[in-house]
Amino acid sequence: MYRIAVTNRHLCEGDFLERIRQIAQGEYNAILLREKDLSHEEYEELAKKVLKITNLAGKKCILHRDYKAALSLFHPFVHMPLSVMAQMSQKERENLRKSVKEMSTSIHSLEQLKEAEAYSMDFVIAGHIFATDCKKDLPPRGLSFLENICDNSAVPVYAIGGMTKEREPEVMRKGASGICIMSGCMRE
Repeated sequence: MYRIAVTNRHLCEGDFLERIRQIAQGEYNAILLREKDLSHEEYEELAKKVLKITNLAGKKCILHRDYKAALSLFHPFVHMPLSVMAQMSQKERENLRKSVKEMSTSIHSLEQLKEAEAYSMDFVIAGHIFATDCKKDLPPRGLSFLENICDNSAVPVYAIGGMTKEREPEVMRKGASGICIMSGCMRE
């Protein structure tokens, strides 16, 4: 089972960096540092602290959206929203692809899956599968959506949205390579 913890420090009960330490020492394989409200400078400073923790624990940390921070820190794992990729020039996308070891994105449709594959993503995060407080106003896409994405994907698919360890087996049966948990890992 491959589990990615997705951060949101606003959901974190207690000290955020202490929670990162606990996650890094636990059963998660990777941490996706998804703090979208920070400036580049703030994000890079936080990333330095989180990377120190994840490196000590031997866990993968994926930097979200701020590819300039990833490049500045010589960090090989980056998660890029499709909207950001679309705004970049072809040259910028090629340079980023050459500079990182692994690049991922989030998708919400088959069309976005094909776009992700065109950008040479190494894996995708598909969602949201189940109802979640993070997307209260949007109905979940469901397990049939996930199965359709997995059946049509040339890259590994990780499910997000209302994920729990209890739901993991049914998600894996639909073809997912793993799950991403945000609320659960921030509030444990």
